Amino acid sequence: MKEFDRLNFITAGMPLRTGKGSYTEAFNILKDMNLDGMELEFVHGVRMNNDARVFVKEQSKDFVITAHGPFYINLNSKEEEKIEASVQRIIDTASVAQQAGAFSITYHAAFYMGGDKQTVYNQVKTQTKRIVDVLEHEKINVWVRPETTGKATQWGDLDEIINLSKEFEKVLPCVDFSHLHARTAGEYNTYDEFSRVLEKMGNEIGQYALENFHGHLAGIEYTAKGERQHLNLKESDMNYKDLLKALKEFNVKGAIVCESPNIEDDCKLLKEFYNSL
Repeated sequence: MKEFDRLNFITAGMPLRTGKGSYTEAFNILKDMNLDGMELEFVHGVRMNNDARVFVKEQSKDFVITAHGPFYINLNSKEEEKIEASVQRIIDTASVAQQAGAFSITYHAAFYMGGDKQTVYNQVKTQTKRIVDVLEHEKINVWVRPETTGKATQWGDLDEIINLSKEFEKVLPCVDFSHLHARTAGEYNTYDEFSRVLEKMGNEIGQYALENFHGHLAGIEYTAKGERQHLNLKESDMNYKDLLKALKEFNVKGAIVCESPNIEDDCKLLKEFYNSL
């Protein structure tokens, strides 16, 4: 597993400035902007040709790479074939991510589908064990991270993600701070609240959870029901400055992925503010 000496600021997918360009141009833009890497977005399917995998793996010597699995994942589907497909999509994401030099993958794990929290948790745990067993057998060595989700209908509040991480060595949280904020319709937006999240991770999982961190951040619009859409940071109420202060105070290392619509500009904003602290 990759070891980190600092917090890295990476873009959710290729920078917008890449246009229809290739990974070569994308990494040149990241370098020019002094950004630290990229999350590979497999949100519409795990597709990446072999040349791209080889090239990105080469870049991973100098840049931090993560991957986001497809949106069509529900480990708690009422249909068995959808569960099977979801398990396979996570395995495929991990396999391609490793070949491309990524240290970590994330995905939205499940929907409650009207089930009670404990039953759904047990179902997610059962399927996660299947995934982890295959990855160990195939010697695929990336962190597997269900993401904290932005709506109450989606499985994945902070406690659920932390508890699942305590069950498996290969599993850690992907903390999407914007989702925590939206899911609770406005909580998780102060220095103290951010600190409690990090403290809870460190205490309950272990310090290594803060030294191999993988998180998401964007501006966000929400209603009483949770997330509506991502916004640019300055167009939202997301208190990113206090979050960055907490991340620095807790000496968090790893990667924070900027998912704002203006991807690389907010990523640079975050990195520059963090470095000014």
